[in-house]
Amino acid sequence: MSKFDNAMRRQALSLPALLADQYHDLEPKARSILSFQEIFSTQRIILTGCGDSRAASMAVKLAFEKLTGIPTEVVTALDLSRYYDSKQLGFAPRNPLVIAVSSSGGVARVGEAIQRAVGAGAFALGITGRRDSLLGCSASRVLDLEIPSFENAPGVRSYLVSVLSLLLLAIRLGEVRGRYTMDQANAYRRDLLRQGEALDSLLPSMDRQAEALAERWKDFDAFDFAGAGKDLAAAWYGHAKVFEATGKRAMCVNAEEWLHLNFFMRNVDTTGTSVVCTGRNRGICRVREMVHHAAADMRRPTAVVTDEPELFQGEGVEIFEIPKTEYDFSSALTNFVPLALLAGFVSAMIGETYGRGCKDRWAFADHGAGITQSAIILD
Repeated sequence: MSKFDNAMRRQALSLPALLADQYHDLEPKARSILSFQEIFSTQRIILTGCGDSRAASMAVKLAFEKLTGIPTEVVTALDLSRYYDSKQLGFAPRNPLVIAVSSSGGVARVGEAIQRAVGAGAFALGITGRRDSLLGCSASRVLDLEIPSFENAPGVRSYLVSVLSLLLLAIRLGEVRGRYTMDQANAYRRDLLRQGEALDSLLPSMDRQAEALAERWKDFDAFDFAGAGKDLAAAWYGHAKVFEATGKRAMCVNAEEWLHLNFFMRNVDTTGTSVVCTGRNRGICRVREMVHHAAADMRRPTAVVTDEPELFQGEGVEIFEIPKTEYDFSSALTNFVPLALLAGFVSAMIGETYGRGCKDRWAFADHGAGITQSAIILD
């Protein structure tokens, strides 16, 4: 066992078993949560959430459009609750379909967004582990999450379950709408389930790599995360975990914008740069250019998370291999894991308490008060 064993690491190592357990719980729920009529009547989909739930929505947005054929957008809870054009809510009976993710269900802004959407005529599906929560009580329908309890840490297990539940929903919507056959839908589902075994085989080496990299990066001033398309969500997740687990500075940006902005940062020797890019990413040529400039030209300490390691060989980067998937959207179940391990190890090595323990200047956030005890304002 690592001398820097930590709760985030233990959550990450539990993911293969969790994925299998949650797949068998969520797959039948995703099949039955919406009626045929509700699925066929959907003209537009909005995915919303805060924090990790927002990242999960980002991770599946393109999959929803590809699988369902329905225009899909990711809207932050604050934008949906306070700024979204009301004419776009209830523009047709029970439209758009708003899918809100919150494991706790108690985030004030998510509840407010759903109350506003439903009040304007939208149909809202809440994905939460608390049916009696603000989200559970505000949504038109609830998909119940039943994630087995585990020791507390910045979300690793809950993020995987959020992504899994959304992908299963997308597959079901596309299946019912006749986008592909039942056999193809089941092939998509099997690919999701296979990721648990594939991840299990790679986790030992991934774990060792993350610990070694954390040893080299633990004293860095800042961390930079980049990606493109669906892989940007994992990069966003990585920068969030740096904040939560280590308290260090972090930023996330897409690979194109990195070459417009982030490369100007000073102190390149102490800025850890992590890039997420699967081999079938349509922006891979641009991501590879970005990696070359970061690692070879600027000699930034750089790590790449990918399912095709050979594409980044020779650039002088640390390469984390993730499972190869049959369908590209399945990689969202694993591409975040090395970043969770890295953040956990850095936190353990520098002796930092997760979330600063919500003490002293962070005391206002104790027990989530900063996000749950906020005024609900409806027009």
